[in-house]
Amino acid sequence: MRKKLIAANWKMYKTPSEAVSFAESFLPLVKDHRRDEIVLCPPFPALTAVAGALRGSHVKLGAQDMHWEKEGAFTGEVSAHMLAAAGCTHVIIGHSERRQFFGETDETVHLKLLATLHASLTPIVCVGEFLAQRQAGETEAVLHQQISGAFHGVPHDLASHITIAYEPVWAIGTGNTATPEIACACHRCIRMDIAKIFGASAASRTRILYGGSVKPENAKALLSQEEIDGALVGGASLDPKSFSAIVHY
Repeated sequence: MRKKLIAANWKMYKTPSEAVSFAESFLPLVKDHRRDEIVLCPPFPALTAVAGALRGSHVKLGAQDMHWEKEGAFTGEVSAHMLAAAGCTHVIIGHSERRQFFGETDETVHLKLLATLHASLTPIVCVGEFLAQRQAGETEAVLHQQISGAFHGVPHDLASHITIAYEPVWAIGTGNTATPEIACACHRCIRMDIAKIFGASAASRTRILYGGSVKPENAKALLSQEEIDGALVGGASLDPKSFSAIVHY
């Protein structure tokens, strides 16, 4: 059985004090929850503050992005080792908004993935198609390209440390959600590609999350599916009660 992972991606919301306030309200709501792994991914300025607020709890800390180099003259960037030193255990890589607005490519996702694994962080690698690609019947081809681009050359013994998030771009922040059937079909497609790269055993252990307008109202229908191993939650994770309702689906 793959233990589900439910991650909150706060994007560019919450100051350090607001983030700590969230954690203080959220932790009592999930203090006895051990069924799933829970990760909060605040903006960079709030990482250290949230790390302190989570200390002693079972809720883990993640970042929303990183650079692939360990250090260097890269103004505005942070490395995987810096994130680990700040208390992070997870990091989101290749989110569609990074691809769409900030020039992220399959090659940079690949470089970030390798750096993350070498820093002993758990990467949450995002893949997904735009609406026009889905309407053109290109979903499987897009997923295959993104997965093969990200995972080529990754050592097989590190494959089990990778988490994938399928996030159909047409469902992110739109209120539209992929049906459980659509999500499961895409998750199966992703798992087949992982099996081709790393083997069937690694594919069976790889967690594939769903991301795309996950909210309390649809969490149970999505997360009860055998192929869906958790959720990457955006807007609905900004409120402690809303996010805890998703955790307790």
